[in-house]
Amino acid sequence: MTIASLKDIYHDQLQDLYSACKQSLEITTELGRAAKDEDLSRALIDGASGISAGMDDLRSLCADHDIDPDGEHCKGMEGLVNEARAHALEEDISDDDARDSMIITQYQRMVHYALAGYGCLVAFANRQDLDGDAAVLQKHLDNTYDGDRRMTDIATGGVNKKAA
Repeated sequence: MTIASLKDIYHDQLQDLYSACKQSLEITTELGRAAKDEDLSRALIDGASGISAGMDDLRSLCADHDIDPDGEHCKGMEGLVNEARAHALEEDISDDDARDSMIITQYQRMVHYALAGYGCLVAFANRQDLDGDAAVLQKHLDNTYDGDRRMTDIATGGVNKKAA
């Protein structure tokens, strides 16, 4: 695809974020199963549900713009997923609380990538007067921020203290 306008960038980034969500969904579920802290496990399961809902809406937005949601492969998220798997699941971590802290670290890195993606898409949609798109994307941006704050609260509310 040749990029010649903000519309082209918007389409490219819809596909990129869809790919990012698709890649992060499986690892988020795996992190949720690996977490020992009940609040953390529940938050990750909720996070996976939010990712899935975001994918549904991104797929719908792509259809509205006559683009294939699978038209891009997000290499950025691919790297973050590989890092999460290596450091939170495969790493030799002997303490469950320390693993939970690592799980939060790796998950929040992926979440911050999604925050950037949704934030840019909201701005692009607003600039193009795509009010319906912007509202859908803003909802997911807000939910992603809420999930990030929830992870921070879990980390600072006890997981990191136990890991120390």
